[in-house]
Amino acid sequence: MQEDEIIAGLRARDRKTTEYLYEKYSRALFAVIARIISDSDIAEEVFHDSFLKITKKIDSYDESKGRLYTWMANICRNASIDKLRSKEISQSTKTNTIDDFVYGLESNSGTMEQVEAIGVKELMNQLNEDQRFIIEYIYFKGYTHSEVSEEFEIPLGTVKSRVRASLQVLKKNIDRI
Repeated sequence: MQEDEIIAGLRARDRKTTEYLYEKYSRALFAVIARIISDSDIAEEVFHDSFLKITKKIDSYDESKGRLYTWMANICRNASIDKLRSKEISQSTKTNTIDDFVYGLESNSGTMEQVEAIGVKELMNQLNEDQRFIIEYIYFKGYTHSEVSEEFEIPLGTVKSRVRASLQVLKKNIDRI
């Protein structure tokens, strides 16, 4: 299925399209969540909630603002960060450090291969070292701009500029994969 067919099918609430979406993207989307949330049970819960949100909120997706996968990955990433910041998680893990969350599951579940199969690794190789570092920490490890700035002693304006420059490089190269 082409991306526009998937979008049309989801908007029509077609079950086969939803099944296709799950089959094609579930591992990659779970990988986005698993990089932020190390507890597999919580990650699965966030994935389930995110997938439901994707299918229910498909009408809010705007093709002119980016690709479907990027929109879905942002939903998963934001849901993961929200879950980590939730009262439920913060109270249950008061003795754990942030490292337990940030450096969590790197990919014993085989999800990294799926992310690489859709071309993310190739795109990341288009970035210089500083850009790759910023994108990895903000989009894959769940840091905020301020957290990267504080943790690595990089001025906040520099962090934001690097993110902006990185996104421009990624947008320019997305059609090559």
